[in-house]
Amino acid sequence: MRILMMLAVGMTVIPLAWSAPAGAGNEAEVAEHLIELVKIGRGIVSEQMQNINDPSKADKGFTGNYMSRQVLERFKEATKLDLRIPNVVPQANLYLALVQVEKEVVDQAQPVINKAGISFKGFIPVVFARRVGEQFYKKSGVRVKLTAIDYRNANNKPDDFETEVLRMFSDPRHPKGQSYVRSTMVDGRPVLRMIDPEYAATTCLACHGAPKGARDVTGMRKEGLKEGDLAGAISIVLPLK
Repeated sequence: MRILMMLAVGMTVIPLAWSAPAGAGNEAEVAEHLIELVKIGRGIVSEQMQNINDPSKADKGFTGNYMSRQVLERFKEATKLDLRIPNVVPQANLYLALVQVEKEVVDQAQPVINKAGISFKGFIPVVFARRVGEQFYKKSGVRVKLTAIDYRNANNKPDDFETEVLRMFSDPRHPKGQSYVRSTMVDGRPVLRMIDPEYAATTCLACHGAPKGARDVTGMRKEGLKEGDLAGAISIVLPLK
C-alpha cells in the first residue's frame, strides 16, 4: 500500500476510546493492517455469495468460526503476522478484536444466511463491512467505514475530510492506489486518519456498473462504473497517545 503522509491540526469531534499501546511503532502500519483485515473479511463474503444465495439448501456451512479461521490465515499470508501467536505484535489484541467482530457479524447473520427458498439474502460484502465497522467502533473507539461520493447508505456518507480526499483520488494526477494519511488533533487528542482508495473490479459491476440508473439486485440504482474506476474508499480514524 503506497501512502501519502500529511500533517494537520484541528478536525471535527469524534469520540475515541482506544489508545495506541506504548511501543506500537508505526501507527500508519496499524491502520493499514486494520484495513487489510476488513478487506480480507469482505473478500471472503464475496466468495461466499453463490453459497449464501443458494435457495436449494439451508445450512450453508458459512459460520463465524469459518470466517475467523480464514481471516487469520489470509492475514498471515498477506502480512507475515500470525495473530494466533500470543502477543505477536503490541497491537495484536486490537487486530484480534476486529477479527472477533467479523466472526460475530457472520454469526448474527446465520438465520438469514441459512434460510432456504430465498435466492437473494441481502447479506452482501458492503453490508458485512458496514456492520463490522459499526460494531468495532463501539468496542474499540476506532472508526472504520466504507465511503464514497455516490454513497448508498447514510452511514457511508463521507465527512468533509473524506470528501476532500475522495475528490483528490478522482484527480487523474493522483497516483492510482496511493492511500492518504493525515495526523491531526480531535478534541485535544491526536488521531491518525487514513483513506485507502478502492477501484471497481469485475465482481463489482453487476451492482455498480452499466447501465447507469438501472436497478440492481438490491433495488438500488447502478452508478455506471467501469472496471478500474474509483468506487470509493475505506476510511479509518485511529486514536493515538
